[in-house]
Amino acid sequence: MSADEPGQPPGPPDRFVWGLATSAAQIEGGIDRDGRGPSIWDSFAGHAGRVRGGHHPGTAADHRARMVADVALLAELKVPAYRFSIAWPRVQALGRGRVNEEGLDFYRRLVEELLAHDIEPFATLYHWDLPQALEDDGGWPERDTASRFGDYAAIAAAALGDRVRHWSTVNEPWCASMLGYAAGLHAPGRNDPGAAVAAAHHLLLGHGLAVDALRAEIPDPEVAITLNPYPIVPAGDSDADRDAARRVDGVANRLWYDAVLQGRYPDDVLADFSAVSDLEHIRDGDLSQISRPLDALGLNYYRRHHVRHRRGASAQPPASQWPGSPDVELVRPVGPVTDGGWAVEPDGLTEALLAVSEAYDPPPLYVHEAGAAYDDDVGPDGTIDDRARIAWLEGHVEAARAAVAAGVDLRGFFVWSYLDNFEWAEGYAHRFGVVHVDFRTLVRTPKASAHWLRTLVQGDLGGR
Repeated sequence: MSADEPGQPPGPPDRFVWGLATSAAQIEGGIDRDGRGPSIWDSFAGHAGRVRGGHHPGTAADHRARMVADVALLAELKVPAYRFSIAWPRVQALGRGRVNEEGLDFYRRLVEELLAHDIEPFATLYHWDLPQALEDDGGWPERDTASRFGDYAAIAAAALGDRVRHWSTVNEPWCASMLGYAAGLHAPGRNDPGAAVAAAHHLLLGHGLAVDALRAEIPDPEVAITLNPYPIVPAGDSDADRDAARRVDGVANRLWYDAVLQGRYPDDVLADFSAVSDLEHIRDGDLSQISRPLDALGLNYYRRHHVRHRRGASAQPPASQWPGSPDVELVRPVGPVTDGGWAVEPDGLTEALLAVSEAYDPPPLYVHEAGAAYDDDVGPDGTIDDRARIAWLEGHVEAARAAVAAGVDLRGFFVWSYLDNFEWAEGYAHRFGVVHVDFRTLVRTPKASAHWLRTLVQGDLGGR
């Protein structure tokens, strides 16, 4: 974010990092290679009706086999940084015990390729692909999973810490806990709000243990967690609507910020959770572990949440991602939406960055993900003119600039995503990539947005 462009708000004084982001489960495929064990997403996708179109991540974008070419294409796009995740079941097939050196070797080679092309690696330890063996033993609702995660973090840090400085422990723990264990929309597909509350705590505990493990193995790491805040808008004027907004804000935002940055849980959120959990999984000393000091905080932004009280609540409401609050619902606001159906609200990014900066004392911030799903058409000449995605990105880059101008210490912006990928429960239906993947041939084609991003980065860095 350069301060040299006329009419642009000033950028931060230090080097600003531009990057592209992916996750292992969404692009790697190769689930039968390296002694990799099954993940909860392999299992979830294997059940009929769980993933749109019956799609499965077994091949995904085939990055496991095409990594060298994929990194070379990254280099052609001149993007200075790449955020990727490590697949826990590729490193430990059972989530505990024996280390698969062959699996670690893949990530060693990935990092070496990135550095050889002068691309800065940003590694995420957990992007939702829990080893199925740990889920069979209870998954994240069980305290032991947090301990196993700490062990895994130490293994990854020992293998890669001499070449990777930037680390994120857990990506979007709200999704992993609430969508996976309460709403059943994501793996492992459970509908147990009490389990979701315990999972949220143990994901955070695992984060805290991973912070210590990374620092024990790496001399000077930059350690972060990646959260996905949602600015909350009450979609109604009644007291019930405002209380619905409070409850959603508690679960989507304050639960994570308060625990990680202040070493506490919000009292009102605990009171809401008490309807579905006895909270006995929270032990003395846990919040001290969870709130280990961080070097950075990653935020993923896609949209706001417009919330109201659900009218006509039945005796058996549908499974909710808001434990203890089955009578709240999200409302789509009036205005443009992506082809994935999400409201286009770039000002919400400014709002999210300002909110955490003003309400807390956070470490430096990164936008670890921001992107949009559009149904890209391949032209007769093979080009992909995804101007809607470019417009989305332009608006959100300007929103980030506005936050910097208002005093936010923002250090980087990663576009989601590098490649079209397996988009979780949406399968291959939603395309977020700036590089098109033909899922029949697996051929990669940079879209217009990839060239736009290259021009943006080159302008901000003054060439490379």
